[in-house]
Amino acid sequence: MANIVFISPNKYIQGQGALQEIGKHVKEMGRKPLVLADEVVWNITKDTITGGLTSEGVDFHFVLFNGEASINEVKRIAQEGQTQAVDFVIGVGGGKTLDTAKAVADELRSKVVIAPTTASTDAPTSALSVIYSDEGVFESYRFYNKNPDLVLVDTAVVAQAPARLFASGIADAMATWVEVRATVRSGGTAMSGGKPSIAAQAIAKACEETLFQYGIPAYKAVKKGLVTRHVEAIVEANTLLSGLGFESGGLAAAHAIHNGMTVLSGDIHHLTHGEKVAYGTLVQLVLELHPEEEILRYISFYRELGLPTTLEQLHLENVAYEELLKVGTAATQPNETMVNLSREITAEQVANAILLVDALSKQT
Repeated sequence: MANIVFISPNKYIQGQGALQEIGKHVKEMGRKPLVLADEVVWNITKDTITGGLTSEGVDFHFVLFNGEASINEVKRIAQEGQTQAVDFVIGVGGGKTLDTAKAVADELRSKVVIAPTTASTDAPTSALSVIYSDEGVFESYRFYNKNPDLVLVDTAVVAQAPARLFASGIADAMATWVEVRATVRSGGTAMSGGKPSIAAQAIAKACEETLFQYGIPAYKAVKKGLVTRHVEAIVEANTLLSGLGFESGGLAAAHAIHNGMTVLSGDIHHLTHGEKVAYGTLVQLVLELHPEEEILRYISFYRELGLPTTLEQLHLENVAYEELLKVGTAATQPNETMVNLSREITAEQVANAILLVDALSKQT
């Protein structure tokens, strides 16, 4: 049985104007791709993608993404792809669009190209999708036998996306080393199916170092729509380093708590994936018994990026303890990644840690 498994996309390309050359990069992959994007993203990228594909003689069929990475949405799009005789998939947009594109390609048994238009999650490089119900409640992880064939990141497009999404990507990436080191300590298993490799650990650690060094100036640049070397470094950290790190290094409490939060109702669902993971990371640090000064370092960093560090900022200022227990119960299910922190964590410990993060954040 394999002990270490390291996986990655076949090719990763990043830079300003990268999307303009999409036709050159995909023309050998098949005859006719299915291009998937939501309405907002397609309005932004339509001319660039259409021009890039047609300039290389690549015909394509466009499908509008309805917004939720659900089984029903995957089936709908895959069926349309079969009807249109497409032979590979190009996903353009944010995390749920890209996760859906990977699932559709799996249904069609085809290659997949991932073109993120934000640096908001580490979904682009992975061989898995997060599947939700049609109502947006987390259901499961869906795993594939290969990573994307190409990840194409146009930093000029990413820098024009809302800065809030950029900050969310930093938050998602900041969980990487926190969760990988927990997986190493517990002897846990990574999403790749093996133990964390030395390579994955090194990448995850470099990810966090890059975020702390360049995250805030990069965020300030993106708020002005600028592409700088700081921005390029953080896009790589958010997308490539975090993607490789979490998948071959392991997830733990931060993402389990994010998933647990999906059982709640209310305005918390207006927050992004990364914003909820940010709070989940702080909760993991509490569960791991880190010193207060270290937890406050993360809180201070998150505040500079406008990320939530209190229950009020999660829209949970009036949450009942019983509701937090529901989060804890969902986060500590046997199939959740909480096991990579400890199998002994209880719902009560999670609920109490959520409340302590709020108290620590309010005291500063």
